[in-house]
Amino acid sequence: MKSNSYVFRCAIIAAMGGFLFGFDTVVISGAEQTVQSLWGLNATLHGLAMSAALWGTVLGALLGGWPTDRYGRQRTLLYIGVLYLISAVGSAFSTDVWSFMMFRFIGGVGVGISTIAAPLYISEIAPPERRGRLTGLFQFNIVLGILVAFLSNALLSGIGENAWRWMLGVEAFPALIFTLLCLTIPESPRWLIGRRDNRAEAIEIFRRIQPELTAEQLDARVAEIATIAQAPVSREGFWTWRLRKPIALAFLVAFFNQLSGINAILYFAPRIFEMTGLASEAALLQSIGIGVTNLIFTYVGLRMIDKLGRRTLLYIGSFGYLVSLGTSSWAFFTGHFGIVPYCIFAFIAAHAVGQGAVIWVLISEIFPNQQRAAGQTLGSFTHWFFAAALTMAFPAMVGAFEPGVVFLFFCFMMFLQLLWVRFMVPETKGRPLEQIEKDLGMS
Repeated sequence: MKSNSYVFRCAIIAAMGGFLFGFDTVVISGAEQTVQSLWGLNATLHGLAMSAALWGTVLGALLGGWPTDRYGRQRTLLYIGVLYLISAVGSAFSTDVWSFMMFRFIGGVGVGISTIAAPLYISEIAPPERRGRLTGLFQFNIVLGILVAFLSNALLSGIGENAWRWMLGVEAFPALIFTLLCLTIPESPRWLIGRRDNRAEAIEIFRRIQPELTAEQLDARVAEIATIAQAPVSREGFWTWRLRKPIALAFLVAFFNQLSGINAILYFAPRIFEMTGLASEAALLQSIGIGVTNLIFTYVGLRMIDKLGRRTLLYIGSFGYLVSLGTSSWAFFTGHFGIVPYCIFAFIAAHAVGQGAVIWVLISEIFPNQQRAAGQTLGSFTHWFFAAALTMAFPAMVGAFEPGVVFLFFCFMMFLQLLWVRFMVPETKGRPLEQIEKDLGMS
């Protein structure tokens, strides 16, 4: 099998964790108002129910580095599929808000771990010149899952009072497929070398994913990875001065990702559109437009990430955020509600080309082999903590403040992101992971 097709197959299977991530986190948007009325939830309990999966992602992101390092990337992906399956079935059959939150929480744990294991696995098997695009498949699958969730919700919304149960339950089918496919992919060769000192199996996997390497090149690649993994400095703890640059980058890229307001807008898209005067059915269809826009511009971002680089895409996204969020705020303040859907679509496009395409790629690249899972944990935990907090607070925010104020706040945070990109973000495109480690002064 050719290198390109084999590596792509392995990457797309791992990236299916992103599809389930996108589907699981957004499918609730079609059920959130029904769930609120069904169980008579007040604003606080409603916010908690809607954010239950996200609090699960916080736990999954916090603990996900442990199974990813201890049991391997491939086996951890398999476990993630099982968690998604349990969550889908359990959420669909929930009899009260507490069981509903428990099963949503379980799915969230799977989401949190997937944001560590999947990008990390893909980055470790991908050739340097294609790493951005292949690792970005995780994000592409996230937005594909989001689009399918919006479409699924629209198709199922009219089937009766239990439509919301079907919306949540259909996730069981892709979860089962993902779990079975994870049995067919190999382990990361870098994990086998760094954590198990299993050079023989690692060499066999490298031969499959990069058959263009000569025997001498292959031996040199394995020797370099082993030397770095066995060096005394690589055995240090995570919170060290040596890792200050990647730690700051991982935290801030995840922090700014959520302070754009992306998850709050995705979760409450139908409600935001209803604020502009659209009927509920039209608002749900507009939400499908969000999914389509997200998918198209994520594809654009992935086509450009290995050509223009990570930093350039973050610049493009930052300017797009400022224009779209600023215009949305103006529209709500002045009553020009008709342009809000277009502003939201522009916001989604900016996110997809910039932060959406870059975040998981950048975090998976900037840490040394021995600390990569811990670094992915930091970035993922930061991302999901702020996602959960904002989603839980969003209903109260739009109740306490005018929508224009909320959008203006997100716009200001994206101005701060622009400054961060200008003064702190390095370029990592086209470089082997071991070279990036040297460039950031970690070896």
